Amino acid sequence: MSSSPSSPEDHIVILDFGSQYTQVIARRVRECRVYSEILPFRTKASVLRASRPKGIILSGGPASVYAKGAPKVDKAIYDLGIPILGICYGMQLVSRDLGGNVERSERREYGAGRLKVDRRSDLFHGLPAELDVWNSHGDKVTKMPKGFRALGTTENSPHAVIGDTRRDIYGLQFHPEVAHTPRGREILENFVYRVCGCQSQWTMGSFIEKTCEQIRQQVGDGKVILGLSGGVDSSVAAALIHKAIGDQLTCIFVNNGLLRANETAAVEKLFKDHFHIRMKTVDAEKQFLARLKGVTDPERKRKIIGNEFIKVFEAAARDLKKSFPGRYRFLAQGTLYPDVIESVSISGNPAALIKSHHNVGGLPERMKFELVEPLRQLFKDEVREVGSELGLPKEVVQRQPFPGPGLAVRVLGDLTPEKLRMVSEADTIVIEEMKASGWYYKVWQSFAVLLPVQSVGVMGDERTYEKTIALRIVESRDGMTADWVRVPYDILAKISTRIINEVNGVNRVCYDISSKPPATIEWE
Repeated sequence: MSSSPSSPEDHIVILDFGSQYTQVIARRVRECRVYSEILPFRTKASVLRASRPKGIILSGGPASVYAKGAPKVDKAIYDLGIPILGICYGMQLVSRDLGGNVERSERREYGAGRLKVDRRSDLFHGLPAELDVWNSHGDKVTKMPKGFRALGTTENSPHAVIGDTRRDIYGLQFHPEVAHTPRGREILENFVYRVCGCQSQWTMGSFIEKTCEQIRQQVGDGKVILGLSGGVDSSVAAALIHKAIGDQLTCIFVNNGLLRANETAAVEKLFKDHFHIRMKTVDAEKQFLARLKGVTDPERKRKIIGNEFIKVFEAAARDLKKSFPGRYRFLAQGTLYPDVIESVSISGNPAALIKSHHNVGGLPERMKFELVEPLRQLFKDEVREVGSELGLPKEVVQRQPFPGPGLAVRVLGDLTPEKLRMVSEADTIVIEEMKASGWYYKVWQSFAVLLPVQSVGVMGDERTYEKTIALRIVESRDGMTADWVRVPYDILAKISTRIINEVNGVNRVCYDISSKPPATIEWE
């Protein structure tokens, strides 16, 4: 399914120059109940004209506009008559392209700053004359293009905000999308509503209705296979597709030996017994663990798991044709928008590949499946909204994210049944205590990681030399950025005590206090 809206409803396009915050911009626009879509910075003006966005946002990026090979836009976008907002690098690009000057600043601005604004501007409607903002730049606009005027200043820059109100082209030197700019969301709302004239049409109810119709049109009378993991994404995808086509959907649940404790029974109870969705369970634990034996590199683990998953699917699909007569032409996946963007460096963008997702692309031609990806447009919290609308229980909809490769990437180094036992038991304790304390649904993710580290300990009167568990508990809005959670010490103490007492082979527990960026949420 396309990642673009199927109807001409109001939407905003973000051209990506490799900023770590590009996806945050998209999310902030969607919080206005307006659809947003990230496209490569090289997207032609003719493509934008055809898609008819109500506004265009040029993201920040790591380059300098005057550097050799700096990313550029098709300058014809400035003549489309569509409002444009440049953020940081995007502002500098607008200035250079339209005849202004950009130079290296004598004083770089990184971190908090104070902005004085022209309250007559639509961008600052309803806002005070001075705002706290977050900067991250070493260049600044020294001469504005013709037709522009300064709408905001900082101590270091007389052109911190610029605008051509006749053409509705604006530039912000700071980052309104980040939480460190407290009123930044309102600035973006003003751009979306007052400058672009967007209406709040992007709701999860409308999404479900349109997506069900898209699924029916795509699938026709064909049959669909979906890999069900029990996580939020695949569970919501299953419920959504089942709503659209009923018994044309069959879910395959693969027990690869890398899942949370008691996962198979819980998934079968919900989807077979409650939703009455056709489901086939495949026990492939030995198969996966044999292929992963001795593998330590995290990317190799992901690829092996992805390839093995495809093999299992090929075999299961052949069996399905015998069990449920009909033509299985379609494979459904719970791919999300961040999966798509994070896994692929978009069209030469300076953003680097971070990690692979085995559920994004990579299907061999021999499988001869067409992909159905009904959640491909959504961020995680939007998926949760869809799940609630479809009647999935809170235990599923608000379940914390779990990586596609499962516990394989929560055991650092090689995998053995013993190590998987330790991390699974520790993870179960983390979940139990987070739920008992009321913290489970307050945070984005909480889990245990088994480290390839042994240390000396004392249990009873005996010396031990055993493994270490790291606790990772983070808060986040959408998984793009995250901060470690200041969990009360008594909760951490109880988790630590239980793990050391109940998980044989572990004698030490540590707490991970790193944020994303620079660290990722998962350790591998």
